[in-house]
Amino acid sequence: MGQAIARAARGPLSWRSLRWKIAALVALASCAVALAVGVLVHQRTFDRSMSLGRDRAFSALLIVVDTYRRTGAAPADAPQPAEVPPVLLQRARSTGRFSTWYDDRRPDIPWMWAAQAIDGQVLAVPIDMGSEIRDLQALDRTIVKASLAVLAVVVPLAALAAEAPNRRLRRVARTARRIADGDLEARSMMGGRGGDEITEISATIDSMADSLRDRLLSEQRFTADVAHELRTPLMGLVVSAELLPPGEATDLVRDRVRVLRALVEDLLEISRLDAGAERADRRPVPLGQVVEESVARTKLQVRLTVTGEPVVDTDPRRLDRIITNLVTNAHRHGRSPVEVAVNGTTIIVRDHGPGFPAGLLAEGPQRFRTGGAERGHGHGLGLAIAAGQAQVIGADLAFANAPDGGGMATLRLRSDADA
Repeated sequence: MGQAIARAARGPLSWRSLRWKIAALVALASCAVALAVGVLVHQRTFDRSMSLGRDRAFSALLIVVDTYRRTGAAPADAPQPAEVPPVLLQRARSTGRFSTWYDDRRPDIPWMWAAQAIDGQVLAVPIDMGSEIRDLQALDRTIVKASLAVLAVVVPLAALAAEAPNRRLRRVARTARRIADGDLEARSMMGGRGGDEITEISATIDSMADSLRDRLLSEQRFTADVAHELRTPLMGLVVSAELLPPGEATDLVRDRVRVLRALVEDLLEISRLDAGAERADRRPVPLGQVVEESVARTKLQVRLTVTGEPVVDTDPRRLDRIITNLVTNAHRHGRSPVEVAVNGTTIIVRDHGPGFPAGLLAEGPQRFRTGGAERGHGHGLGLAIAAGQAQVIGADLAFANAPDGGGMATLRLRSDADA
């Protein structure tokens, strides 16, 4: 359930999705371009307005200077020296040449001043720059609106364009998850599409699945061949052991022969499960009675409790194999008391030992591996067979550790009504 939620959180609607990251990157790039273009246009327009303002001020000042030279007095509407900005007044007196100065001390009423000192008197002219500045502000607003409009179009288009590679990546991820879950026939089948990195990743995963499948099939064939080849000499060994005279050594030999025979039978069963050759023979059975008979056949001390009278549609022989293996494993690798509880269609087998190791809880039962020294020694086939048989009958077998200690194996079966 937690993995499903995590996968949904990484879906196409998640803000962490590659689709939205690409859209965000495109939006940032578009904003950067719009900002750069806007600043450049603003600056060039401002410079042009200042240049035009200086030209207008120079032309107006020429008229004032011409009037002064003809009449010996400045026009009546000409600004007085006290009205001229101090910076421009000082510059005109010090240079004696034509000077301009942009007066933005009041941003709502900007002026372009032009001044020139003639015969010790400073003649100055102000030109209203309000219209140019308002035009510049209007241009800035237009650039912002146009940029937002472009972003409103570009970002969705970028998200749509990113969906195609994102969909291919999700397909590759689904294939990888199926392979990790044990489906070695899963393939992304994108080898013929394009030649980009996604295609290369897809081809690599498909090649890895082919390699894993071939190795697993080789291992399965080897296990099956070894088990089959051992059966004939093993049967001869069993017969020979039965012919030995009674004694302590004979009992030891017979015990080891029984262990070896059980191991070979387990290997054969594992090979059939791996090959998918096992098929369930389903029929409605009373679950409590089947579990009680399975526990009795183990001849081990078990506390059995049955709640209700559930009927399940299952294969009783395979269910017996699962219960037997779980109870035997609990006694062999756990500690007494071993408890088996049947509640509805759920069977719980619990011991009071050190519990299942972390590796088994994380990865499930592994053949020839018990998972931890504290669980004792063994070939690790019992739980692997139980898990395989549970899969054949369509049951769910889960392993956990009880809060107060001990391992818990929970088998959930389908009821007769669910079948």
